[in-house]
Amino acid sequence: MYKSSVEKNHIHEIMIATDKISIFRDIPINDQGFVLLNISRTLRTRIINRLKSVEIINLLHYLAPDDSTDLLQNITSARRRKNIIEKLSKDMKEKIEYLLKFDPTSAAGIMSLDYIEVDCETTFHEVSKIIRKHERRTGKLPAILVVHEGLLHGEILMHDLGLYPREEEVSRHIRKVPAIHYDLGESDIINQFKKNPHSKIVVLDDDRSIMGVIYSDDILKLIQKQSSNALYDFAGVSREEDVLDSALTKVRYRYKWLILNLGTAFLAASVIGLFADTLTAVILLAAYMPIVAGMGGNAGTQAMAVTVRGLTLKEIELKTSKRVILNEMVAGCINGAITGLLVAVIATFVNRSPMLGLVVGVAMVFNLVIAGLFGALVPVLMKQLGKDPATSATIFITTATDVLGFLVFLGLATIVLL
Repeated sequence: MYKSSVEKNHIHEIMIATDKISIFRDIPINDQGFVLLNISRTLRTRIINRLKSVEIINLLHYLAPDDSTDLLQNITSARRRKNIIEKLSKDMKEKIEYLLKFDPTSAAGIMSLDYIEVDCETTFHEVSKIIRKHERRTGKLPAILVVHEGLLHGEILMHDLGLYPREEEVSRHIRKVPAIHYDLGESDIINQFKKNPHSKIVVLDDDRSIMGVIYSDDILKLIQKQSSNALYDFAGVSREEDVLDSALTKVRYRYKWLILNLGTAFLAASVIGLFADTLTAVILLAAYMPIVAGMGGNAGTQAMAVTVRGLTLKEIELKTSKRVILNEMVAGCINGAITGLLVAVIATFVNRSPMLGLVVGVAMVFNLVIAGLFGALVPVLMKQLGKDPATSATIFITTATDVLGFLVFLGLATIVLL
């Protein structure tokens, strides 16, 4: 949904303010609901549960039933939520109670009831009258869905009303519209939208009758939510963590991953310890270790990001993962050769040691191949194990590139330079 610059400023003020509730109450009542819908779930829950019931009822007046349902689900007290719904208008109450029956992450839980059904034999003049009646009742223009014997047949676009004679039947101008089953989850909804880009998707019941409509702006919010969740998981941060959480809350969300990372760091350090004599004899190797490790970690993260995106969009399956892994390894080999050649030239001229340059260059190639392998393999394995393919996979990938990278680098140095 479009947000004005004023509304965006309100959101920014709420995010940085200590007394969020007083800032929120200064927002015009007709903007408050839209602001709540565009802030984090954690912050939204905090604010809405501190508002008076009459304040919530007033701001819901400016929202569609599906958006109102989304906000009401953030009220922690079921009794309070029920009391608020009882005080809404009859039409709003009935629609919200209907939407609350469904899983909020399913198609039925996301859908809007802002649509009308017309028969194939309905004239454009009759459709106009039905739309005016709907608009007077709800204040919104509806989607126009055409049915035949109670089943979805297609849709009529709003601008069609001005293109064709008033007495002409809509049957000659029906357009196809995608439809999904009401219990499909968010990922399936997004995939359906990507296969059939459209301004809306119709939600159908078991008997193929129409239950509601999911509009493209709601689907775009799902995509944004999915991307945000993937970003949090990618960094090993809980999606429930808010930017304004207390220090102790942040610690509770993050400490387990940091402890795991600490353990893997000790593993990498133990590999370095195996080559203490080599490092003592060729002290210059220590200067190039961060370069080899850093390049491997970055390359592994790049491979992982592409693989996670492919898994999320269902572009990668188990049967196609071998090709993806091989491609990442080949790409790592080529990129390793390019960067390895550069660092080899630098090491040769700066340190006046062609053999050191050779060791660093070859180690770079090996480490980027390793990065490509594990960057693609780890997300696929986690997906097969039923885990989130992005959840802290960077820890395992970085461990692989550090441990194996140091092993190759220092092992080659031991063979070639000593």
